[in-house]
Amino acid sequence: MKRIIPFFIIALLLGSMMPVLGQQYNGVGVGLKKLGQSTMNFLQVGVIPRASGLGDAYSAVGTGSHSIFYNPAALPEIDGTAEAFVSTTQWIADINYMAGAAALNLKSYGAIGIHFIFVDYGDIIGTRLLPYDQYSVDSKGYEETGMVDNVGAYSVGLSYARRISQKFLMGGTMKYVGQGLGRVVTPDSSKEDFGENKLAFDMGVKYYTGLKGFRFGMSIRNFATHVKYEEITTQLPLTFAVGAAIDVMEFFRSDESEGDDLLLTAEFIHPNNYTERVLVGLEYSIMNMLAIRGGYISNHDVLGFNAGIGLTPEISGKKIVVDYSYSSSISYFDDISRFSIGFVF
Repeated sequence: MKRIIPFFIIALLLGSMMPVLGQQYNGVGVGLKKLGQSTMNFLQVGVIPRASGLGDAYSAVGTGSHSIFYNPAALPEIDGTAEAFVSTTQWIADINYMAGAAALNLKSYGAIGIHFIFVDYGDIIGTRLLPYDQYSVDSKGYEETGMVDNVGAYSVGLSYARRISQKFLMGGTMKYVGQGLGRVVTPDSSKEDFGENKLAFDMGVKYYTGLKGFRFGMSIRNFATHVKYEEITTQLPLTFAVGAAIDVMEFFRSDESEGDDLLLTAEFIHPNNYTERVLVGLEYSIMNMLAIRGGYISNHDVLGFNAGIGLTPEISGKKIVVDYSYSSSISYFDDISRFSIGFVF
């Protein structure tokens, strides 16, 4: 097993270089934001309120079922035997996300997890170009065809991770993703569906240094072959992330007794459809019952400052995790809210 670890890390590093090498060989686009070079970009939207409250700097922070969406290596870090959560995200332009995940601790055999994401794009009205002989001032050259069916997106997957040692974890996710682009009514009144499905993979590692809870996380998300729409070939939003986190309060405690925690996390993101981003987050936790969070996402067209709150009460010996986050929009869109509830068994 120890021989596998170096090859796994090398694979992650090579995957992170693919977008850069692609720019060099294409000879164009170097230094640009690389907009419009990927599809199914709903996979880049955060669906976990705690992560969003920390500015999505979560690759070194997330544990258990939460880690599936950022770094599956941390899947075995479950407080109990199993845990699960569901979340809802009110995204921009009346787009809504419903997501959830569950994880089961298999102890020495590692941990397994499942997840889902469903995206509702709201009501979309279809249009159709009119023949030239039907043009008029009132028609504007097109006519409405009614509500468009078969518009949406989804991701479902299976994850597995294992603790290689007390300090090192590694894991991966296999997921089936798809996006429906609508059902088109052709001039002869027949219907044609547009969309695509793809098998994709996430991989990650997590390492604890042993210094005051200081840890690293590294992941590659949405690794897949190219997607072809009609005559256009594109790719999923491949993302390479490297993050680190530390509990600042560990430097001031005289013993290992529990108390308030102050988590500082930072992450570097290298996507294939934009320039690099730096994410930072801070979480103050009071007796593991109340958490207050803040974060910032740099170099983003929509998001900037984020804030959140979390509650972890116990009812009948079962731990309940309730999280909420608020993200301010720096564009013309409305601000974004996320809410989740989870259970630990």
